[in-house]
Order: sequence, then structure tokens, then C-alpha cells
Amino acid sequence: QLIKQERKNVGKKHKDRKNVSAAQLVRHASSQLETKKMNLFTAVNDAMRVAMQTDKTAVVFGEDVGFGGVFRCSVGLQEEFGAKRVFNTPLCEQGIAGFAIGYASMGKTAIAEIQFADYIFPAFDQLVNEAAKFRYRSGNQFNCGGLTIRTPCGAVGHGGHYHSQSPEAYFCHTPGLKVVMPSGPADAKGLLLASIRCPDPVIFFEPKILYRSAVEEVPVGDYEVELGKAKVVKEGNNVTIVAWGNQVNVVAKAVEEAEKLGISCEVIDLRTLLPWDEETVLRSVSKTGRLVLTHEAPHTGGFAGEIATTVQEHCFLSLEAPIRRVCGYDTPFPLIFEKYYVPDHLKILEAIKETVNY
Repeated sequence: QLIKQERKNVGKKHKDRKNVSAAQLVRHASSQLETKKMNLFTAVNDAMRVAMQTDKTAVVFGEDVGFGGVFRCSVGLQEEFGAKRVFNTPLCEQGIAGFAIGYASMGKTAIAEIQFADYIFPAFDQLVNEAAKFRYRSGNQFNCGGLTIRTPCGAVGHGGHYHSQSPEAYFCHTPGLKVVMPSGPADAKGLLLASIRCPDPVIFFEPKILYRSAVEEVPVGDYEVELGKAKVVKEGNNVTIVAWGNQVNVVAKAVEEAEKLGISCEVIDLRTLLPWDEETVLRSVSKTGRLVLTHEAPHTGGFAGEIATTVQEHCFLSLEAPIRRVCGYDTPFPLIFEKYYVPDHLKILEAIKETVNY
């Protein structure tokens, strides 16, 4: 609808409106939207408010969400929509997921919060063996596509073992789910609204370090970002760097230093991990001939391995250097040694230099 409307608007200024690309139209439309400065938790809050205003079946629930949640993402929602639509649950992640699946299976919209991604594992069976397979096992007679699970993830500087993990790869191994992780407020709002309205169950990871630290202009009102589409944050020619979540911002620091050395970097924010945007990544690597991947999660079994394999299968003759991964170590997430564990901008910069100079 957005593209249709903008084709009319832009077409008035262009004689050959058919040659105006969808990307140009979306950029033009976005530039016309009214925006407001928000941090990430405010953008998430705004997305849930819009979802509840436009869908009377939408409910928000989880541990402590009634008073706003530990990160304040649901603040004010119970006062606006009432305790029947925004309510606390017992401290039972399996129960939260099970209730959400049942509610969504009735054709309604469930927005459930798991307070920390580290505690999503008690709900793993419900999400992997029930939510992901609900449509398939019924021969498309039933589904729980109205299900969205929100959960804060990633390093925050002091979280230790049980408040710092990034478990996205576990769910990316599960057909039937969609997995999303934004890198900033504008994408957080647009991707969350798209996830809530998606006909498939979605696991929506929110990098909690960005809740207050990431601030940018965010479109006001109803606004979606298409799932399954990566964003080229910066164009370049010498090396492609792919990341998601807060690592996109860490990469930005590394690229700033790399540019001083004359290295032209193309940066891609994957945004949706399942399904991930193979086309955008493959096109970029075919151009640059080099690829660096980075995520906070441990190296072994991390989602970077899936991307690296796909790129090797399709771009082997274009590669000028081995694909590099800059990830967390294969250890439990440490407390006092967090600064050594996380893949910071200096580690990424070294990987960029080694890849370009191979």
C-alpha cells in the first residue's frame, strides 16, 4: 500500500513512473513520515501501543509487565488498555509460552514477554515442539501465527552468566518460527509491529544494552519494517561485514577506524535471522570478495556459521580471502571477564585488516 501510494506521488514528478524502484519509493515515503526522537524501549512500547489500538484482540502479558516491566517496555499500557489486556503472569516461562500459543490458536494476538532471554529455555519445548509445528501438524487447519515472544538479550556490562546470553541460534534451527533482532529504535518499532502482524510465530530478541543508550528519530504512528529483509547500513567495496543487534553498532566503530586506513567497508544489518536475506548478502560479497561476520553468541554453532556456509556455496569463485567470524568465546558468559569475552570493535577491526590483507 505504501509503495502504491508513493508510486502515485513520485510518479507526478517522473514521467516514467514504472521505472521508479520499490526501494526508491520506500525511501521517499519514509522521508515524508513524521518522526519523534525515541530510545529503544520507548520505541518498543510505542509499537505495542499501536498494535493494541489497531487490534482489539491483542494482549500483552509476562512477568511484571503490568507495572511496566523491569526495563519499562510496557509502562503505561495497563493504564491505557486495562488489566484484562495487559497483565502479570506467574514466574513460569513454560506457562507463559503455553498460554500464548493457546490464545493465538484461537485467532487472537498474543504479545508475550520472557523477562530475560536467558530464561527462555524452560519454554523451549513449547516454542519448538508446539508453536513452530502447530500449522504443519494440522495440515494448515490450525495455526498460532498471532504469537510474538519478546525477550531482552545480550551483554549489558554486568549481567554475568544468566542475564547476558544471546540464544538466537537455538531458534534459527527451527522451521516454523521467525527470528528477529533489531539494532536500533526505528527498526525495533517497525520490526516489532511487522512481527505482531506476521502470520507465523515470531521470537523477537531485544538487545537490552540499547534500551536507553540507542536514541534516534522514529516514525510516529503505524509503521512496519518488512521481515526477512536486511539493511545495507553503509556501502563499500573492499569487504562485507554482516551483523545484527548491538553488534551492528560495534561494527560501526570498527569501520570508522578501518576507513582511516583506506579500507572501504560494506555493512549489512541482517535484522531478521530466520528467514535471513541471502540475496542481499550474496550480492554484496560477490562485489567485495570478502566477508567478516560477527555476533555476541559463542563461536561454535553460532548463526554466523550458517551464513558463511551459504556464502561459500554460492560465492566461492568471488572470494578473495577466507571468511572470518568474530564471536563470543566457547565458554559460559563470564561476569568479571565480560570485556574480554565480547567481540568488541578492536577485534572486528583486526579481522577486517587481516581479511583485506590476506
